[in-house]
Amino acid sequence: MTYFRSNRSSDSTRQHNSEEMVFGIRPVMEAIEAGRDIDKLFIQKDEAGPLMRELLQLAREHRIPVNKVPVEKLNTFTRKVHQGVVAFFSAVSYASLENVVHAAFEKGKSPVVLILDRVTDVRNFGGIARSAECMGVDAIVVPFKGAAAINGDAMKTSAGALSHIHVCREDSLVKTVQLLKNTGLTIIACTEKAKDYINEVDFSGPCCIIMGSEEDGISNELIEKADIITRVPMLGKVGSLNVGVATGMILYEMVRQRGN
Repeated sequence: MTYFRSNRSSDSTRQHNSEEMVFGIRPVMEAIEAGRDIDKLFIQKDEAGPLMRELLQLAREHRIPVNKVPVEKLNTFTRKVHQGVVAFFSAVSYASLENVVHAAFEKGKSPVVLILDRVTDVRNFGGIARSAECMGVDAIVVPFKGAAAINGDAMKTSAGALSHIHVCREDSLVKTVQLLKNTGLTIIACTEKAKDYINEVDFSGPCCIIMGSEEDGISNELIEKADIITRVPMLGKVGSLNVGVATGMILYEMVRQRGN
């Protein structure tokens, strides 16, 4: 099997630095069948041979997100013979959200789930994971597409926290939120557009906290699913906080209320 650790430093590959990579159709298929967690799978968009179709089917069966890109994009990852396929391994093993929540209830705990909607910056993600682990969050949920790469940079920024907290990857965050609501969690969306402050919200029970990207915020579909919409109080002239800082403040409020 062909493995390669990327050390390139161009803009197009910076987010994949120090991340283990495998390329070639057969090697990638072998990695998937061996149970390796694939964070990103890039496939040349104009390749459609029988073996490539077999790989795509395998990716669907294992719920691996596929990005169809021009060959030039693949060439930025490696100049070796990649056969139109490059995959990056995740630095963590993804967990089942349903199992994590069930286990928390079994222990007599009020579970806390943190959903990150389109947070794509690797260092923001790593910092959030560090805060989440320190504050007792049970799981971080990210979407299949539009999420930060969970690579070496994320692990380093998290100060190792990603080795101690469950990360779950879901097809549809809307369906995930509905599942959590049905399980008994209160859905709390945090956005600067809200009227109520975080100290006015009850975080003491089972809850799911949703944070959005700095560019787009939380999607309207998730806002509509929320039971509570809240924001961090601010006194300055700047209208918003870095998502990592805001998440840390909200999680601290949750811990303060729980008396832990």
